[in-house]
Amino acid sequence: MADFVTEFTRSLPSIADGVRVTVQATVFSAAVALVVAFFFGFLARSPRLLVRGSTRITVEFFRGTSLYVQLFWLFFALPVLGFRLEPMACAVVAFGLNFGAYGSEVVRGALNAVPRAQWEAAVALGMSPWQRMRRVILPQAWVQMIPPFGNLLIQMLKATPLLSLITIADLTFEMDQLRSLTGNTAQAYLAILVIYYALAAALNSLMKAVESAAKSRMGQGTGGA
Repeated sequence: MADFVTEFTRSLPSIADGVRVTVQATVFSAAVALVVAFFFGFLARSPRLLVRGSTRITVEFFRGTSLYVQLFWLFFALPVLGFRLEPMACAVVAFGLNFGAYGSEVVRGALNAVPRAQWEAAVALGMSPWQRMRRVILPQAWVQMIPPFGNLLIQMLKATPLLSLITIADLTFEMDQLRSLTGNTAQAYLAILVIYYALAAALNSLMKAVESAAKSRMGQGTGGA
């Protein structure tokens, strides 16, 4: 145990770099996922059957196939077709598309949950479709999106150990190096559990703050005791 603590202390700079890479991948992937979620979420409400149908097929493809396979396909199979992405780009694209597909259902559901009277009132006021969405519908829907988006963000963080499989020196990669060096498997994986838990707790607190701010803007309060 003493040897592990000594090596852990010596490896702190590398572990810190691993944490940075993990957080960086999570943030970049979340940004892509948010764009994908809104894009497909809006398309899913299109009045055109062809648009809705093709959107549903695309979303279900990314939801119904393994993130592991999607990541490996981008990293190993895509170069065979003549396209090569950097490992981090592969991760961001794979995570963004996969979690964005799940997020699109959150967007669609939140928009559908806005009372029809709100849509009709915005039309009666002569607002354009963009004005209706920006000023009336989206602020109400956004409050409902935040909790499930927060859950998806934490799930994304917990999926980042896959990055080490495509040569990215993330937290899992650095801790596995430490495990190999010391031979202390139990201590190494206990340490990584604690670090991931701390990161997830930080993300959870951040999303709760975002939710509270959104509710305050809507005049709903926090709903807490």
